Amino acid sequence: MRELTIVDFEIVNRLLAAIADEMGIVLRRAALSPNIKERRDFSCAIFHGDGSLLAQAAHIPVHLGAMPLTLQAVRSRLTLRPGDCVITNDPFSGGTHLPDITLIKGVFLQGGRSPAFYLVCRAHHADVGGEVPGSMALTRSIHQEGVLIPPSLLVEGGRPRKGFLEGLVSRMRNPQERRGDLEAQAAALERGEARLLELVERWGMERLEAAFQGLLGYGRRVMAHLLREIPAGTYRFADALDDNGITSDPVPIEVEMRVEEGRVRLDFSRSAPQQPTGVNGVRAVTHSAVYYCFACLLGGDYPHNGGIMEPIEIVTRPGTVVDARYPAAVAGGNVETSQRVVDVVLGALAQALPHRIPAASCGSMNNIAVGGVMPGGGEY
Repeated sequence: MRELTIVDFEIVNRLLAAIADEMGIVLRRAALSPNIKERRDFSCAIFHGDGSLLAQAAHIPVHLGAMPLTLQAVRSRLTLRPGDCVITNDPFSGGTHLPDITLIKGVFLQGGRSPAFYLVCRAHHADVGGEVPGSMALTRSIHQEGVLIPPSLLVEGGRPRKGFLEGLVSRMRNPQERRGDLEAQAAALERGEARLLELVERWGMERLEAAFQGLLGYGRRVMAHLLREIPAGTYRFADALDDNGITSDPVPIEVEMRVEEGRVRLDFSRSAPQQPTGVNGVRAVTHSAVYYCFACLLGGDYPHNGGIMEPIEIVTRPGTVVDARYPAAVAGGNVETSQRVVDVVLGALAQALPHRIPAASCGSMNNIAVGGVMPGGGEY
């Protein structure tokens, strides 16, 4: 095998990103709900068989940063075989909140006993059951928010588990739309699988493996170089959610950021205990918010893969608003608390790099969900 050039690395990087982009295009065109088709609240990514993130499309940051933890949870519980497709929305297993449903498929090469790649697709469904339409209410338990799906086989050996699927969507409003959106996600994974197999046939797995390791190593070096530009030291910042939706007390979120020798450690242990409402964020959401901040700081046209994440260490205390434990309600943690985590990380970075960090935003996604029953037909 000839030695790969810089051009080869860039071609492979662009091809992987293009596959993730194409997966998103298939999902958007095939989906039924405006939430996915028009609002484009979905994300697609490609992982190596060892779980390393290889490439992602420029989709939703709070999805993409959490996907590695989702795949890690799935790989620890299930052994995927050819034709299997996993479904989950469990926030306590790498998910974000219940409306974000993730599908995962392993890509097997001829004669392979384990996946050479994993394809992951996450989409925000307009409703997954629960007390109110939209599945984002002021509730006190995850089970009041909607259907909780632990990592489970949606397709087994190429055969859809129709009874399992119908059992899921029957507990959600507008099951026809839910079924159609899930089928669109599955189609996106199938397109990704076809494109990856074409890539392997064209390049050969040996050359691709060399390119993957080179790209992951480059990601590590790029982030380490950025972190060396930050003056070594410890920086602290605190902010708060206005309240938890019931009481008027602020909900503090604090970070201690320690930078040294091309690495950074962010400790959120002093943040408020988890709340009796859905403003709680799970650990995966905190990871996403942190990675987003450093990806923005990095800028440029770098490959956003697992290597970039490696020099960043995140510490949380279980049972807090940034690392909620089951059965906490978490619907708002994904859309509100994630924004405030971004604000405190930027606040800490502003002390180290005041000339590079902008002012914080409004700290909210300003979500509004409207639901009801269609006149005459009675459908949601």
